[in-house]
Amino acid sequence: MPNILPMLPRVATAQAEADYQLLLTFTNGEQSRYDASPLLQYPVYASLKKVFPQVQVRFGTTVWPGDIDISPDTLYLQSIPI
Repeated sequence: MPNILPMLPRVATAQAEADYQLLLTFTNGEQSRYDASPLLQYPVYASLKKVFPQVQVRFGTTVWPGDIDISPDTLYLQSIPI
């Protein structure tokens, strides 16, 4: 029998705040804050500086113009509950 792990909650809503903070609500009702600023040091996230306020939720995670996204598991596991 395969070892099946339960899926973590997905993002239901996301709001961009100052200093590259995301206010998130997950599908289980939990709310948390994720600090996206450490990602800005990586080239793949460089354009996030320009489009951060344009965050949208699609397919259970955060997305931005330019094919930028952050894994919903990362958002859930690395965010701070509020």
